[in-house]
Amino acid sequence: CCTIDWFMPWPEDALELVANRFLDSLDMEDGVKSATVYMCKYFHESVRTMSERFHSTLKRFNYVTPTSYLELILTFKKLLTQKREEISKMKFRYENGLEQLAFASSQVSVMQTELEALKPELEQTSLETDKMMVKIEHDTVEVDAKKEVVAADEAVANEAATAAAAIKEECEADLAVAMPALNAALAALDTLKPSDITIVKSMKNPPDAVKLVMEAVCVMRGIKAERKPDPSGSGKMIEDYWGPSQKLLGDMKFLEALKTYDKDNIPAPAIKKIREKFVEHPLFKPELIKNVSSACEGLCKWVLAMEIYERVAKVVAPKKIALAAAEAELETQMGKLNAKRAELKTIVDKLQSLQDQFDEMTRKKQDLEFNIDLCAKKLDRAEKLISGLGGEKDRWTAQAQMLGEKYTNITGDVLVSSAIVAYLGAFTVDFRNEATAEWMTLCREKEIPCSTVFSMSGTLGEPVKIRDWNIAGLPVDSFSVDNGI
Repeated sequence: CCTIDWFMPWPEDALELVANRFLDSLDMEDGVKSATVYMCKYFHESVRTMSERFHSTLKRFNYVTPTSYLELILTFKKLLTQKREEISKMKFRYENGLEQLAFASSQVSVMQTELEALKPELEQTSLETDKMMVKIEHDTVEVDAKKEVVAADEAVANEAATAAAAIKEECEADLAVAMPALNAALAALDTLKPSDITIVKSMKNPPDAVKLVMEAVCVMRGIKAERKPDPSGSGKMIEDYWGPSQKLLGDMKFLEALKTYDKDNIPAPAIKKIREKFVEHPLFKPELIKNVSSACEGLCKWVLAMEIYERVAKVVAPKKIALAAAEAELETQMGKLNAKRAELKTIVDKLQSLQDQFDEMTRKKQDLEFNIDLCAKKLDRAEKLISGLGGEKDRWTAQAQMLGEKYTNITGDVLVSSAIVAYLGAFTVDFRNEATAEWMTLCREKEIPCSTVFSMSGTLGEPVKIRDWNIAGLPVDSFSVDNGI
């Protein structure tokens, strides 16, 4: 059992509505779009009429259905978009190539001007660099000479410093003998309290050791003794220091005066008497006096420390004078040295400034050389490009113009080609050529852009593929190629 699908023809308004609906998204002028819709309707109706004539002539059936109409519209829409993109890409390549050629041509004159401008600048920079190099060499000699002078002065100053340091070291070594005893005596004075001094002061009949210590202190302080009759009854007058000692002990600043005593200027008679009468006295020993009075022990240590310091100071004093002279000489030498160092620094700074300028100019020279070389290479490449592609310029211009025209005419060419694909596959070459010629004429009448000479293979075909088909056995006539497409 089988059935037959009967297709009723669409009315004209239905064909128009469908065409408008599907072609609405295409980028086309309104007039061209209206003409295209009309052509779609005409293709459909004319093929139906031609199918009747085809049957009456060759007894072959060809059915025109709404499916063919939809195939026409969809094929046209797809192929038009595709071909527009292909033509746009090809046209862009040619136009871009022409732009690059034009840009290269314009850059040749620019680079020639730039190259001519850079050469004098390079020559001037090279000349200035050479002059500065000579100046740097001259100043370097001056700096080296000044360095030698400064080095000699430094040697003299170092010798003076060494001599001063040696003298100072001797002084410190000598003073190191007396300083421990002096510090111990001062420390002992620090341990004394006013009450200890009061105890000694209040003694009515002090021991001989106490009187001996206080006499030594009075000698150191330059206090004179009182002359009194000898208590032993000899009838002679003797020097008694106990009365002055009590007055001295009554001074509130007694201990402070001992601590601040001018040990560097002890009177010669006083120190002489201390050495003759007290230093070697068997009772004048701190360890013995300690048993009698702790306060007098500290005073005894102080007197002995002053004697030791004065003895050492006599040896150190000339050395101190020599040290002062050596330090004065050192200061003089350092003043001269610092002045020459300042001069050297000024020259070195000047030389460094010149060196920095020289380095900067050298970098500038290198940059200029690099830019000149780069500009020359670009110029050479541009000239080679122009000379190599100069003959292609006319061809590319013609191709770009031709593709521009083809982009415009592709609308009508693709429309007729889509109609051939959708409707004329079953027809013989005579019927196909007749229909194609009629449709192209009508396209021109409707002012749809199209080529003067239409070729389906030229519109939709790819030369490489067509060549492969011919090699594979496809006849080379246009009818066979169109059937292959």
